[in-house]
Amino acid sequence: MKQQISLKAFLSILSFCFAGSTLADAKHGIAMYGEPDLPQDFVSLPYVNLDAPQGGRLVFGERGSFDSFNPFILKGKAPYGVKVHTFETLLGRSYDEPFTLYGLLAESVETSKNRDWVEFTLRKEARFSDNTPITIEDVIWSYETLGTQGHPRYVRSWGKVSRVEKTGERSVRFYSDSGDQELPLILGLRPILKKSDFDNRDFATSSLEPITGSGPYIIDKFEAGRFIQFKKNPDYWGNNIAFNRGLHNISELRYDYYLDSNVIFEAFKAGDTSYYREGNGSKWETNYDFDRINSGNAIKSIVPHKRPSGMKGLAINTRRDKFSDWRVREALIQAFDYENFNEKVYGGTKIRYGSFFSNSKLGMSHDAANGRVKELLENYKDSLLPGTLEGYSYPESNGKRNRKGLKKATEMLSEAGWNLENGILKNSDGKSFEIEIMLQNNASELEAISNIYVDSLKRLGINVTIASLDSAVFRERKKSYDFDMMPNLWWLSLSPGNEQKLYWGPKGITEPGTRNYMGAKDPAIEPLIDHMLTATDQSEFVAAVKALDRVLTAGRYVVPFGYDNISRLAHDSSLKFPNRLPMYGDWTGFLPDVWWVE
Repeated sequence: MKQQISLKAFLSILSFCFAGSTLADAKHGIAMYGEPDLPQDFVSLPYVNLDAPQGGRLVFGERGSFDSFNPFILKGKAPYGVKVHTFETLLGRSYDEPFTLYGLLAESVETSKNRDWVEFTLRKEARFSDNTPITIEDVIWSYETLGTQGHPRYVRSWGKVSRVEKTGERSVRFYSDSGDQELPLILGLRPILKKSDFDNRDFATSSLEPITGSGPYIIDKFEAGRFIQFKKNPDYWGNNIAFNRGLHNISELRYDYYLDSNVIFEAFKAGDTSYYREGNGSKWETNYDFDRINSGNAIKSIVPHKRPSGMKGLAINTRRDKFSDWRVREALIQAFDYENFNEKVYGGTKIRYGSFFSNSKLGMSHDAANGRVKELLENYKDSLLPGTLEGYSYPESNGKRNRKGLKKATEMLSEAGWNLENGILKNSDGKSFEIEIMLQNNASELEAISNIYVDSLKRLGINVTIASLDSAVFRERKKSYDFDMMPNLWWLSLSPGNEQKLYWGPKGITEPGTRNYMGAKDPAIEPLIDHMLTATDQSEFVAAVKALDRVLTAGRYVVPFGYDNISRLAHDSSLKFPNRLPMYGDWTGFLPDVWWVE
């Protein structure tokens, strides 16, 4: 006897059977919010020169040294160029959009509506530099290995992946129940390594044995700690895909390493390096009257940008008891004579930081919080520091040896239990207030800034020493948070995401290797980052970032310096870049990627 089934029941079964395939479509790219700007048949990224000539040489001057070719682990120091020139990811980033990725090793990306899974399909032509094909097995091994043995930036995201499934000869799907809307994009940016490279080799061990990549360049030659040279791979598989057209035009890239930033500038003046990035507006106006510039062999270029300011300043290590009171940190900020430092060191060219995300739509306002930002912060009002809800701005000095700031600093220190006794600042136990500012050797500009600051701190009765360390010792102490105060720069993008936990997440309070150098531990930080990561629309995302910006700024974790909304690049006159600049300006993906040599 035939059994009948209702139309409603049939449609319900049909919907269930095809749910996984109808909720998503394979696409050429993916955006954090909305759709990618470029269409399926785009020819190239919008900020490249498709007619750029091929060839030539570019020499970088780098400070420091290197002792490893594995940039994916915590151990060792790998050259920056190894990661960015020799390895590729499934998707590549357009720096003319806040956060949009397009197919690179992968020809397509597919994700569910709520982004609880993402699937990548490899291009048939994708190859490693030794011309062996990239397989799904290489992809899965790379993700698992990076996620369990790699640098903390990989481990944290991998912890959100619940399952991996090979869905075809060239396709793989990652599942997650974390609700993290950014995770599919983060996974698309993981480097793909060759599994067989590590058949008889420990991945977590630092060494100068090269790892096979799939990028446009391969390591040509090197001398440990002194230089490394890359050459364009003549058999590079990806020359003709849309994402790469107009990129990687220069045939040879060399990084020479120096111990002193001043020597790097002298090397540029002598023609030993191809460019110099000048961070000091005063020097830009006064220090470029030399033969290479005057003869026209080198020129000066200004590159504007539209990205957040980020934050550069002296990180205050709140793991130290003396810095745990926010009033002490406020006093340290008040004591910093910004206007004096800006004029003396930078000729008044720096812009005062407003917050961590200033210079962008993500930056906080400085009046009382309102609307959705206020609603998000109200959930944590009992733990928020003064100024978070009410509004907070960094102080301005009055040009009179910062008497106003020092007076305020004295008041704040007194409230926190620190008072002057015979010219020495002490607490109720009679312990004097001492600070060590940790610098890297030969950082002349930072030494000048620190010396100006030391003069102010001594007027408060604080005993300050400056420790100038060699790069290896500085790096180790920085990594293990063994410092009182030290200079640091946090770059921030128009689409902050999972890296925010690396910057100020709670694991960084005790775990080494993060960028939470200040030991920020406000209870609101991680929930606000989580809210930002799970926001499904742009307005909710912006509100969460603005709320986070308020918590970080009012946390008084950094004595801020100043920033530029331009980059100043002096370079060989034969080095050219397109007139059409990306939104991010002089950022990752700009130099040398879109440049060429005439």
